[in-house]
Amino acid sequence: MPIVTVEAGALSKTQKQELIREMTDSVSRILKTPEMSVNVVLKENDPDNVGVGGKLLSELHGAD
Repeated sequence: MPIVTVEAGALSKTQKQELIREMTDSVSRILKTPEMSVNVVLKENDPDNVGVGGKLLSELHGAD
């Protein structure tokens, strides 16, 4: 039972569907495992919860 975790910023429902579909297809093909055994977990990170170079990501992108 492969588990793939993807961490990203905010994603639209369409992006989530496409990402899950593509990740499932790739993992299933590469590992030669049934698609139903592939689990994809998406974690959306708020820019205030990510730091780059000692600053909040929201500060770097002017989101705040």
